[in-house]
Amino acid sequence: MIKKIIKITLLVSFIGLIFWTFYFLYSKSQTPPEVFQTIVPFDTSIVKKTVATGSVTPRKEVNMKSQVSGIIEKLYIVAGQQVKQGDVIAKIKIIPNMLNLANAENRINSAQLNFDNAKIEYDRNKLLFDQSVISKSEIQVFELRLKTTKEELDAAQNQLQIIKEGASKTSGSSSNTFVKATITGMVLDVPVKEGGQVIESNTFNEGTTIASVANMGEMIFEGRLDESEVGKVQENMDIVLTIGAIDKESFNAKLEYISPKGITENGAIQFLIRASISKDNASFLRAGYSANADIILSKKDKVLAIPESVLQFDKEKVFVEIETAPQVFEKRFIKTGLSDGINIEVLEGIKKGDKLKLPQLAERSN
Repeated sequence: MIKKIIKITLLVSFIGLIFWTFYFLYSKSQTPPEVFQTIVPFDTSIVKKTVATGSVTPRKEVNMKSQVSGIIEKLYIVAGQQVKQGDVIAKIKIIPNMLNLANAENRINSAQLNFDNAKIEYDRNKLLFDQSVISKSEIQVFELRLKTTKEELDAAQNQLQIIKEGASKTSGSSSNTFVKATITGMVLDVPVKEGGQVIESNTFNEGTTIASVANMGEMIFEGRLDESEVGKVQENMDIVLTIGAIDKESFNAKLEYISPKGITENGAIQFLIRASISKDNASFLRAGYSANADIILSKKDKVLAIPESVLQFDKEKVFVEIETAPQVFEKRFIKTGLSDGINIEVLEGIKKGDKLKLPQLAERSN
């Protein structure tokens, strides 16, 4: 009897296990109901912009060059130093050209001979004039010749001194062997060293740059804008600059120049733009900082907006799905406005508090 009960119990357990297995496999094969996430409209500011890359640079930067060729005898400035217009920044030691030096010495010898001869003739005729042998008009001829030869001698001596020293006796402190700052500002770079050779700046040669000086109180942004974007911008548009070297701070600027001619860079046409940077920020801007310029094309504050990701399209019409009951959605056409590529303004069709279906499947319930 006990054996029979055990057999019946095992059979019932086996049959129950089979039914449970079929039920489990069936329940696992069923697709759980879809549950969509929703989002509500919100108030925000919409800013439509385009981006240009470039760098920060002084509006006024001048390279200081020497008026004579020679050797740098003394430098009076270092990079980062403030200088005023007229300050001496370097002294040049002249290395005279041997041919010019020989010609100048020959000119002095010739002028000296002429002067000595004119002096002898004047002295002889002055004695005759004092004895009333010759008239006043005759002695004046010798006086004029004496003065003329004296001026020629002085000019020859000055020329020799200029060739040797870069300045004449009459020039004094205006010697062109001293290089002076032509503007007030900060020394950005001194690319030469004492003892180095410099070449004078003239019509045929740019000359050696001794120092670069710039007014750091007036900075500008210079950048490149792609041809696909340049038609959207115009002068006097607002710009927000972000500078990689300065974290958590932006700078306001105003677009003041758009190049009328594009240049080819890396296979694309780029247009030069320039913007004046506001002086409101306290941070010191160094020349050459790389920067990104957000050029504000249009802007609206405190508008009703939704993410562009919830938009759906029926031909040329735009619609969203509004939740009317839990996980029940209704198609509703809307009218949109300004977009920044992430959020878009809603003009008609929805209101605050409406729950909008996110098109993508967010999660599944078990």
